[in-house]
Amino acid sequence: MNKKTSPLKVTILDKEYLITCEPEEADSLNNAIKFLNTKVAETKKNGSVIGSERIAVMTALNIANEMLERKKENQDNKFKIDSTLSRLQNKINNALDIENQLDYG
Repeated sequence: MNKKTSPLKVTILDKEYLITCEPEEADSLNNAIKFLNTKVAETKKNGSVIGSERIAVMTALNIANEMLERKKENQDNKFKIDSTLSRLQNKINNALDIENQLDYG
């Protein structure tokens, strides 16, 4: 099956790019561009980085750092949830064991 792709004109760091994507991905791509442009504006506002290439690299590093922090938070939360579920399952099993002993005892 051949999916129809079309070029989408986007602007990043005041430069226009044509990016080919499938029609159903256009909204997602536009959201990513808006997010990226917001992050680029934050990097520019800080004023410590000069030059488009350096701004792009610093923005990419900031986004990567944020993503890795969120990934670690998610892993920590998953561990906490798994531990809580395990404790709850043990309590349920213990309660069922006691109930079964009372029924047969």
